[in-house]
Amino acid sequence: MTSPTVDHATGQTTLAQNSGARRTRLREFQAQLVERMQAANSGALAQANHLAVMIGQTRWLLSLHEAGEIVSVGAITKVPLTQDWFLGLANVRGNLLGLVDLACFHGMPPTPVNKECRIIAFSPALSFNCGLLVSRVMGLRKLASLQPEPGSEDAGMPWRVRRYVDRESHVWTELNLSLMVQNPQFLNVGI
Repeated sequence: MTSPTVDHATGQTTLAQNSGARRTRLREFQAQLVERMQAANSGALAQANHLAVMIGQTRWLLSLHEAGEIVSVGAITKVPLTQDWFLGLANVRGNLLGLVDLACFHGMPPTPVNKECRIIAFSPALSFNCGLLVSRVMGLRKLASLQPEPGSEDAGMPWRVRRYVDRESHVWTELNLSLMVQNPQFLNVGI
């Protein structure tokens, strides 16, 4: 913090000048933020349109339009007489979400819950109170930076849209949550 100096001719301090300089810097900073937000909205940053996650030992891409909040795993209340892949209910900011272990749903071993695990809530736009247990969130990805695998569509599981390969030869599967919430197998959690 700058201490005020006294102008002996006028008897006024220069604190107002320092305060004015801070306000100018703050306005410049705010203007830069507005420019960045406008660039993001105009599409300059919109290419990073998928959330990359690990589900079990596989890599998945979720559309940012379909993925909602990302939260740490808290208490999960088991629901009797449900499929093993339906983990139960989780309270996320006062909303009850049905929690699904997608790895287990696809026939893989259950996802062990640890400190890296997260719940990815479905977007409110899907009108479906559900969340996926993921092993790890790996950031954002641009589909343009990935190479599509030819013939990688899965007719048996239409929510598995397509597979891609990145520069390190990792295979990523694009997941369509809006198709998943329409699938009778996914909707039938009871045994």
